[in-house]
Amino acid sequence: MGLIKLSVDYGIIGFLIFMSIVSLSIAIERLLVYRNLRLGDFSDKKLLELELTKKLHIIATIGSNAPYIGLLGTVLGIMFTFYNIGEEGFMETGKIMIGLALALKATAVGLLVAIPSVALYNFTLRKAKVLIMKWEIENGRGGV
Repeated sequence: MGLIKLSVDYGIIGFLIFMSIVSLSIAIERLLVYRNLRLGDFSDKKLLELELTKKLHIIATIGSNAPYIGLLGTVLGIMFTFYNIGEEGFMETGKIMIGLALALKATAVGLLVAIPSVALYNFTLRKAKVLIMKWEIENGRGGV
């Protein structure tokens, strides 16, 4: 049972770390695209929007789902703790508290992934909107 618990714990945390790396990589790639983009190369606003918002949905998905994946790890950790209590018949309070506290680490990691991902999404989306507004101004399509 200990091997299964470790596999679940580190599997969930490993997946969350992977999601964090993906989110950060996409945000960096998008910011580099924004920096090197020439607005004059686009004759159509929709084509510009497609280029600017490419892959942003992945960052948003990671930001919104990371807490749930962390919560899944916590629920599984609590289930393993209760399983151990049931198997032993009696368990010291200290061991129970340690098991429950360690189960919460997955939720903490999920939040540590989600919060920066949501911030990166909002930051890159704002950059995209600013570039679209600049394109509209340059092409005489600004205003209400």
